[in-house]
Amino acid sequence: MLVFWDERLAFLATPKTGSTAIAAALESLATVSIQRPPLLKHTTVHRYRRFVGPYLEAASKDRFTVVALMREPRDWLGSWYRYRQREETEPEKSTRSISFDEFVQAWCLDPQPEFASVGSQGRFLRPRQGEGVDRLFRYEGIDSFVDFLEERLGCEILLPRLNVSPQGATELSAATEVLLHEVAAEDFALYASLTG
Repeated sequence: MLVFWDERLAFLATPKTGSTAIAAALESLATVSIQRPPLLKHTTVHRYRRFVGPYLEAASKDRFTVVALMREPRDWLGSWYRYRQREETEPEKSTRSISFDEFVQAWCLDPQPEFASVGSQGRFLRPRQGEGVDRLFRYEGIDSFVDFLEERLGCEILLPRLNVSPQGATELSAATEVLLHEVAAEDFALYASLTG
C-alpha cells in the first residue's frame, strides 16, 4: 500500500498485479509505504475503508482517492500457479507437482487446500459495506494506470519488471473453465465492467 499525502491518493496493492514493481518505482515519492508483512502490504478495500482511510481523512480533513489494479481472473490464477512453482515455495503451498487444471479445480473448492488458497480479487476489491475503490484499472492496460499516476503525481514513471512469475503451462479443460466462471462469477463480472 502506498499513500501520497499531498496528492490525497492511496494505492491498494492487489496481489499479483505488479504491486512490487509499482512500489519500487514510487516508494520514494510516497508519504507512507507499507511493503511488509504481506497482510499489511495487501490491505484490502474493506480494511482500508474501515481503518486506514478514516484516519487519513480525519488527519488531513480531506478525501483521498483510492486506486487499485485488477487482473483478468484466469490470468491472475495463472500467475499465482506459476509463482507457487518456484523452488523456494513452502512445500504445502507448492504447485510444482500439479497441473494448472488441478490448481484451478482446487481453488474452486470450499474449503481450499493450502496450495490453492490465494484469495480472490473480488473479495480484495469489494467493500463489505460502503465505498469501494474510486478508480480501478485493468492490469492488462497498465499504461492507462501509469498515465493516471503521472498526471496525478506530476512526474514520469518507469516501472521495472520485478517479482515476475516464471513461465509455465496454464491450459484448462473445458469443464474446469466452466467451473471457474461459475465460482469466480463476481471476479469476471467486475473485470468486464472495467473500461480501461
